[in-house]
Amino acid sequence: MTTALSARPQLRHLTAQLDELKRKGTYFHLRVLNGVQEPVSVYDGKQVINLASNNYLGFCNHPKLREAAIQAIKDYGVGPGAVRTIAGTMKIHMELEEKIARFKNVEACVVFQSGFTANAGTVSSILGKDDFILSDELNHASIIDGARLSRAKIKVFRHKDVDHAEELLKEVANEPGRKLIITDGVFSMDGDIGPVDKLADLADKYGAIMMVDDAHASGVLGRNGRGSIDHFNCHGRVDIQVGTLSKAIGAIGGYVCGSKDLIDYLCHRARPFLFSTSHPPSVTATCIAAFDLLESEPERIERLWDNTRYFKGELGRLGFNIGGVTTPASETPITPIIIGDGRLTMDFSRALFDAGLMATGIAFPTVAEGKARIRTIMTSEHTRPQIDQALEILEKTAKKIGISG
Repeated sequence: MTTALSARPQLRHLTAQLDELKRKGTYFHLRVLNGVQEPVSVYDGKQVINLASNNYLGFCNHPKLREAAIQAIKDYGVGPGAVRTIAGTMKIHMELEEKIARFKNVEACVVFQSGFTANAGTVSSILGKDDFILSDELNHASIIDGARLSRAKIKVFRHKDVDHAEELLKEVANEPGRKLIITDGVFSMDGDIGPVDKLADLADKYGAIMMVDDAHASGVLGRNGRGSIDHFNCHGRVDIQVGTLSKAIGAIGGYVCGSKDLIDYLCHRARPFLFSTSHPPSVTATCIAAFDLLESEPERIERLWDNTRYFKGELGRLGFNIGGVTTPASETPITPIIIGDGRLTMDFSRALFDAGLMATGIAFPTVAEGKARIRTIMTSEHTRPQIDQALEILEKTAKKIGISG
């Protein structure tokens, strides 16, 4: 007699693949956060300096966001009780979307349950099998999945290579069907900035749709964190702007900004929007408060960049490979420490944790084979002593396990 706890043979192939990860040294355990997300956090019961979080501006634990969430629960309850298109659209949802649209200088906005579903749901719904997608080779997985779901023909151009993108556009210029150019505003693994302005020039020249995923640019680039479109002064030239509410904004969710017709269409056809319950009121209120803070506390972004410049400079002085040779050079608070070998990278990450530093190792398939790295992310809330201590741990641990740095 079998029980629910018995290992069934139908999934033995998964066990074999996990064993292979362990053999390669890239298997990992999830670190568990005890308490709030802060520059110094407690993971697995151990206090560590945190260089792994997307909490760029410290909003995850901001008192005004906490107050907004609590008040929303009192006013609206804990859940909307339905998908948006049936009975789950609340006044507070509309308030958030209107606020984001004004902030991003567009006609309209729609909020999704995550940044991943915002990308995948948008790309898959606006294109079909007769259309073409021109995508940067290092675009986020959600873009790749959305492109595949659309059934459009996918053309991948070399990373940030605008000339190659144009070559591919010329190849399909006379083909029937729409053409979509898509890029990350900031690339999540290397921290470099996408050539949004130059790709927008191509979109104008060839009549293509222009789309930017601004997940890691929102709250980081542009005036008051308006993103890469503002950074490059490309307002009115990017048809589709995707952003996230789970990084600098400090909560969870994604959004799409653009024309009123685009947003109206997504409300009718984007499957993640149609078939997922809308955001809890507490999360929605938190996001509204966060956008207010972007306007009222711009000094947070200034601190973020001051910390970023200092940290990058010190990593370079210590001799760490932070990109620019075999990988793109970081231009943002995301700074990879390139190790190359997956096993060594994960060993380094574990040794750093033991020494008091949370800095996550990232290996294949998240990045290419031979490009494994420790990805570090600076925030506005790290103090100079905390940064100096993190640098000391990095230097000593690298030497201890034989990594040049």
